Amino acid sequence: MAEIVLGIGTSHGPMLVTETETWGARVPADKVNRHAWKGQSWSYDDLLEARADERLADQVTRQVWDERQAMCQRNIERLADIFEEARIDVAVIVGNDQMELFDNSLNPAFGVHYGDTITNYEFTPERLKRLPPGIEISLPGYIPSGGAEYRGCPDLARTIIAQSIADEFDIAAMDRLPKPETPHAFGFVFRRIMRDRPVPSVMVTVNAFFPPNQPTVRRCHGFGQSILRAIQSWESDARVALIASGGLTHFVIDETVDQTFLDALRNRDFEPVYALGEAVFQDGTSEMKNWVPVAGAMARLGLTAHVLDYVPCYRSAAGTGNAMGFVYWQ
Repeated sequence: MAEIVLGIGTSHGPMLVTETETWGARVPADKVNRHAWKGQSWSYDDLLEARADERLADQVTRQVWDERQAMCQRNIERLADIFEEARIDVAVIVGNDQMELFDNSLNPAFGVHYGDTITNYEFTPERLKRLPPGIEISLPGYIPSGGAEYRGCPDLARTIIAQSIADEFDIAAMDRLPKPETPHAFGFVFRRIMRDRPVPSVMVTVNAFFPPNQPTVRRCHGFGQSILRAIQSWESDARVALIASGGLTHFVIDETVDQTFLDALRNRDFEPVYALGEAVFQDGTSEMKNWVPVAGAMARLGLTAHVLDYVPCYRSAAGTGNAMGFVYWQ
């Protein structure tokens, strides 16, 4: 039977793949958007007022940004080293789609790609024109120059699909991607964690972001148990890695939520995370649901969570930005 020998959880946001001089490029959008924080919707000005005592402006300097970027890059390289040292044959990557593959006409709660090939092509000029400010400069961090094609693992993917259906999860099954670009949650793993030398992989998508059919945290945990059963039943001698891509809290950073989540990984107890309520897991913070299936599987296996680092990368005095987390299980 296949053996799960490694788990990884990594953030993947654009701040990780761009120079710090561009980190403020999203602040104009922050100032006009509404933001999820503490289970409610906030304007930028309301956040400024509510968080004034935190003195977050002190964390929005080029020196702090450079220091935190350096910390993040060291941790990404460490995760890449750990992946390489584990001699992985097949990876199962859990990530979300941000309207890169799907759209509001069809957006499955869970999806599994079971095709032979994963395409990661560069955006067309038409797609580039539709991107929000500050995103185009991040694309090389997710898509190599000229694009790429990666190997899927249809046999394991079909096993995951069959086990999921048996466990009463309704799965969207894809023998090819609906669009030729790989979502950045996965492109980051291929480029940075696998260093552009990807092993055959199964893409598992979670609709963390978009109402009305976001699976709950508890449902994502159960889905991870199903993925675990599928891998353990797969008739192969492959060494398998489970990788989560996303999070932590953003677009408004909440360090209390992040520490509750990281403690849950360490303690193998998700009840405190469930107790936060679904309203917390909105906007980018919802990507923590990509971690939950992997963390649940690792806990069932009895593997220890090693938190390499937690790096809150604020981009404004209102607390907008991306908290970065880097974890592995062995």
